[in-house]
Formats: sequence, C-alpha cells, structure tokens
Amino acid sequence: MSKHLARVIRMALVVIASFSANAAVADDAVAWKQLSSEWWQWVLSSPVSASPLTDATGANCMVGQRGTNWFLAGSFGETVTRSCDIPEGATLFFPVVNSINFDTPGQCFQGPDPIPASVYRAFAAAFVNGATNLSATLDGRPVGPMHRTVSPVFEVALPADNVFVAPCGGLDAGIYSPAVDDGFYVRLNPLPVGPHTLHIHAEVPGAGFVLDVTYNLEVVPVVSR
Repeated sequence: MSKHLARVIRMALVVIASFSANAAVADDAVAWKQLSSEWWQWVLSSPVSASPLTDATGANCMVGQRGTNWFLAGSFGETVTRSCDIPEGATLFFPVVNSINFDTPGQCFQGPDPIPASVYRAFAAAFVNGATNLSATLDGRPVGPMHRTVSPVFEVALPADNVFVAPCGGLDAGIYSPAVDDGFYVRLNPLPVGPHTLHIHAEVPGAGFVLDVTYNLEVVPVVSR
C-alpha cells in the first residue's frame, strides 16, 4: 500500500468517525426533545386527584408509566417529599426546571384568536432563562449533565379536572396545540436495586418560584424469565 493511499484511507476513516459521532449527538438531541414533550403529555394527562405534579406523598408516581423510560414530576413551586417504587432497568427522565405554554383561544385569559408557537417559545424561554441554583443529586452526589432542551411543537390532551382549571378559572377538557416546552432535564441510567434518594432544586426569583423535591426511591427487582 502506498503512503498516499494509506493517508487517504486514514482521512476517510476520520471523516466517517466524525460523521458517526455527529449523527449520534444529533440523534441524542432529538431523543431529549421528544422525551421533554412526552413528559408533559404524561404529566398533564391525569386529573388533579391523580396528578404526579400535585402529589404530596408519591402515591401517584406510577400513574401512566409504561415502557423503559420512567418520568418523575417536579412541583408547581412547592417543597415536597415523595416515596416511589421504580422497576429495575428503568431509565429515569425528569426536569429540574421547565415551562410549558400552549394555545387556549377563548380560555385561560386568552382572547379568541390563536397565538403562534413562536410567542409561546419566547414565554417559556424567558422563564427558564431566569432560573438559578439548579441542582440534582442522587444519594448525595451531583448527577447530570443537565440538558437545556427545547421541545418540538406538540399537543397535550387535558382531562376535565386538569391542573389548569384553578389557575385559569376553568379550562375545558380537550386537545390543545401548539404546545411548546423549554427546560433543563436530566436522564439517569437504570439504578441498582435498592433504596436511593433523589433531590431536585430550582429557583426562578423573578417569578417567585422555588422548587424543592425529594424522591425516596426503591428500585424493585424485576423477574425477566
């Protein structure tokens, strides 16, 4: 093999490796964006009585869970401690701080005309840009990295007794779009069987928002055969 040919082959391998790495990063970014919208679709699909967001004990943490990705909810800016069983092998996905905005013509203090997604993106970004003191720890050690994630446009299905009824002065059950999300998220690989403590903290001083959520997790063994 000539030196010139060998050099060409090495350069080709470098280009292929670089392309593969960039494709993997792009695929991962898409996955985070998709998970962020799925997180909201999960957490908003339950009525207030079964909502993981308003849950004060962890009793609702398993509502609507399926597959190998398990979602954990934050709060509306309260301090709360929850206990939750997680199946062995589940990947955990949760926000440290996030914000959703979606179109509600004629409801929730909005006029009759629809508002484009770009406006809602600006609202969500403004909230998240003001966030400080973000942290997520597992068994006393920082976890991460946190990913700033901006969702694609998606839709949410709200039940009659949804979490926006009180703050909006009423919001009918239905499908709402466009919806957009912005936030900092963490994805954790499956944890060892046994007890674990997850602590999530975030502050948005300009909005008077302080979130402090502790999860006492119990990873339960799963019989696979």
